[in-house]
Amino acid sequence: MNIPFYKMHGIGNDFVIIDNSVNSIPFNERRIKALCDRRYGIGCDQLVILSAPVDKKADVFVRFFNEGGDEAGACGNGSRCVTALMHHQYQRKEFILQTNAGLLPTQVVDTHIMKVNMGKPKTRWQDIPLQHDVDSLYLPLAGEPAAVSMGNPHVTFFVDDLSTVDPVFCGKVLEKDPLFPEGANIGFVQMLDRQSMRVRVWERGAGLTLACGSGACASVVNAVRRGLADRYCEVKMDGGNLIIEWNEADDSVLMTGPTCFSFRGEVDLDNYPL
Repeated sequence: MNIPFYKMHGIGNDFVIIDNSVNSIPFNERRIKALCDRRYGIGCDQLVILSAPVDKKADVFVRFFNEGGDEAGACGNGSRCVTALMHHQYQRKEFILQTNAGLLPTQVVDTHIMKVNMGKPKTRWQDIPLQHDVDSLYLPLAGEPAAVSMGNPHVTFFVDDLSTVDPVFCGKVLEKDPLFPEGANIGFVQMLDRQSMRVRVWERGAGLTLACGSGACASVVNAVRRGLADRYCEVKMDGGNLIIEWNEADDSVLMTGPTCFSFRGEVDLDNYPL
């Protein structure tokens, strides 16, 4: 069975997007991992599946699956790419995406620039979640990182020099620390000034990526909580830059950044059995 797909990326964080609203094709861990594989499949950091929304306020239901086959609650770069795709299809400039992390309002700023309202950050230990009651601003780990949920759990380490950190080695170990019952995305932040920072993120289930939208949001939120940053920041990642605004009026986090269509094609699912 051949089905169409779109390959897109947001500052190097790449996605395969499949519209499943008509076909209702099943996707399990084996099929997801095969499609995401860069040698034997299409290749991507995450597979994005679109379907009809359950919530009447939403335009589409979006599910994000890491290349390891597990599901993520939210994805900032992926949400921007879905917004760009829907703008291309429907010529509208505002959408509401239903995700497992809630409803995400999105907006077309310019031809390739999209803005996503990532919602309110969660800082209570049980909402992130953490294994037990600890101060989420200073976790009892070496380096005293901060933790927050932006639809998925993020841990932020603040370092003086990002070049001295091995995010792959540290991320693999810390992602599965007993303090994180659902695992965690591990971010490393070097503050450049109060309105700019360098960030690298080891993503739970995906590894080190060129960019992580929710990780950029988490980095700014935790930096503001620590008194290190203003609420408007440019986040510089390996694949490019994002603008993150933590709105003081309603506590929502807004992310603005570019998207890009790489190509579109068809894939024969008979080659990717369940």
